[in-house]
Amino acid sequence: MNYDVRLRLDYVYDAPVAGGRHLVRVTPANLPGRQRVVATTLTFLPVPAERVSGKDFFGNSVDTVAYRETHDRFEVLMTARVSVDRGQGVVDVSPGLPELWREIAGIRTLDPHSPHHFLGASTRVTLDPAITAFAREAAGADASVFGHVAALCNAIHDEFAYDAAATEVDTAPADAFRLRRGVCQDFAHVMIAGLRGLGIPAGYVSGYLRTLPPPGQARLEGADAMHAWVSAYCGGGLGWVEFDPTNRIMAGADHITVGYGRDYADVAPIVGVLRAAGGHQATQAVDVVALEQA
Repeated sequence: MNYDVRLRLDYVYDAPVAGGRHLVRVTPANLPGRQRVVATTLTFLPVPAERVSGKDFFGNSVDTVAYRETHDRFEVLMTARVSVDRGQGVVDVSPGLPELWREIAGIRTLDPHSPHHFLGASTRVTLDPAITAFAREAAGADASVFGHVAALCNAIHDEFAYDAAATEVDTAPADAFRLRRGVCQDFAHVMIAGLRGLGIPAGYVSGYLRTLPPPGQARLEGADAMHAWVSAYCGGGLGWVEFDPTNRIMAGADHITVGYGRDYADVAPIVGVLRAAGGHQATQAVDVVALEQA
């Protein structure tokens, strides 16, 4: 499936800010065999005094921009044409949990794809006994690793309510779990915490998701959004698989990947510092359009 993706992030400051430095991760990733970026543009307004493009530890594209002059707003404009082909279906050849633990114990590399990075607590995900128990009960003791991952994805979707007003960007997984409410970031963090509690390596995926309007209704410009889902290691035979607990599905052709990390902190769309007095208003608009519909 081929898509045109457009993103606009707009920050309007209550008072002019002096200087600033930001790390921006919004550009779709090139993933051999699964996702190809045909073309992309990334524009910042005002034009930054410094701009450096590069890769982070996990291979995600990062643009660093810096400002020295006073400004009263900051805009990020990204466009991309992306081709996604995730293949058809998955055959479960994953082991049971004990076999997975033995396999991981024998892995001696710490390269970016090593499962060791995705087993313990990270900046935004701590291991929580209640979440671990929930994950264990979702599939039962005899399930394969893939079965545990799929069952936890389904359980979170079935027992949690999507509620954008229930949580904030820094809400801990334990709090979202207690509320049984939140957004895609919360659902992904709870699923990651549960899988890691079982000894299954799990990471956070940031990207875009095409959404379809109700039958008979026109598609709304800017109605799509940045999205989050989960990547889980199911052993050497199956490798990493991706599940979307918000929608109770495996990641498919409508999921466009931006980056991978241990949690949201590793792949936040924008982080940075600036000198300011007062708050700001932030807006986000995303359009993900299949080329056949463009």
